[in-house]
Amino acid sequence: MIISVAYVDPGNFGTDIAAGSLYGYELLWVVWLASGMAMLLQYLSGKIGIACGRSMPELMREKLGSRRKAIAYWLASETFAIATDLAEFLGVAIALTLLFGIPLLYSAVIASFDVVLIFLLVGRRFRYIEVAISALVGIIGLGYVYEIIIIRPDAMAIVTHSAIPHLSISSATIAVGILGATVMPHALALHSWLTKQKLKQGGTEEKKELLRYHLIDNVINLFVAGLVNAAILILAAAAFGATGAPVASLQDAYHTLAPLFGAAAGIIFAITLLASGLSSSITGVLAGQALMEGLLGPGINPWLRRIVVRGINVVPTLVAIYIGINPLDILVYSQVVLSLLIPLPLIPILYFSSKSGYMGEFVNRRSTTLVALAFTGIILAFNGYLVVSGILH
Repeated sequence: MIISVAYVDPGNFGTDIAAGSLYGYELLWVVWLASGMAMLLQYLSGKIGIACGRSMPELMREKLGSRRKAIAYWLASETFAIATDLAEFLGVAIALTLLFGIPLLYSAVIASFDVVLIFLLVGRRFRYIEVAISALVGIIGLGYVYEIIIIRPDAMAIVTHSAIPHLSISSATIAVGILGATVMPHALALHSWLTKQKLKQGGTEEKKELLRYHLIDNVINLFVAGLVNAAILILAAAAFGATGAPVASLQDAYHTLAPLFGAAAGIIFAITLLASGLSSSITGVLAGQALMEGLLGPGINPWLRRIVVRGINVVPTLVAIYIGINPLDILVYSQVVLSLLIPLPLIPILYFSSKSGYMGEFVNRRSTTLVALAFTGIILAFNGYLVVSGILH
């Protein structure tokens, strides 16, 4: 459930709404592809935590061998943590503006303090975190059930564009953003840290049982989250793409939904965005903690790390808002950065999960490794296509 937030964070809102409003249902196949890839890759990350009793960052620290190399890898990982935090922070700020009419600049200042509320929650029992995220994800899911019912999208277009891939140079940036918003590197790094905490005795039978539950939990939660992710794009395609209504920002989406489909549609859209930002912020805090503890040890105060990351984002974002840069563009490009950084946690996950020296009898089957490598190749191909097309045009 905690990992599934990666599918429905404000970065997904930004990329999917941009995709649907500009290209209709055309990029829906990318959502399904990204969701399917993330499901397998997240399973492998969680499997490492159960089989090894250690997280991927902890294994990386041992593999790198020196503190200097571990610090270098941690600093590189903080790059995708910063990009993730940017999307969460912007999502909360925009939602506050839509719901309460606060100017975006002031909302951004208020949203920057969500770190305090989140740490009060994270400092409590882990069960409270799971319940809070479940409630927030439930709000998002129910909100989009309502939105889809009242908007009535084109069912044939959904089926067609789910099955038939189409990618153009103009849509490549958003397609790569969808990948980054779904196969999120910080969530890949976090999953093994979460699952290792389920171990009690660490025996073989316990690990086998946990892996069975892990598979079921992974498939159900991430499939539901994938449906919500697809619903965001479908909403944008049906409400904005089909009507020709100009949507250049999330604020435009809100103000367009209300007159077309009623005030409730706009309000629910804003509430789901707020729930998305808050729930993904909790996941971001946990991912940062997992990376820091695994690579540097438990000696560094997580408050300090979170405040520094938030500070890095707040100042330039406030400047960008002040000078008039569109927050939707910031969201989309932050997700493109995440896609380019996916190999950073993904390659170690593939390596450790395919080595019997680490996994023992739970090592990947050859077919599983080959499929995971194929998915990695697809991600690299998308990223390469974007970079090459950008250079040529």
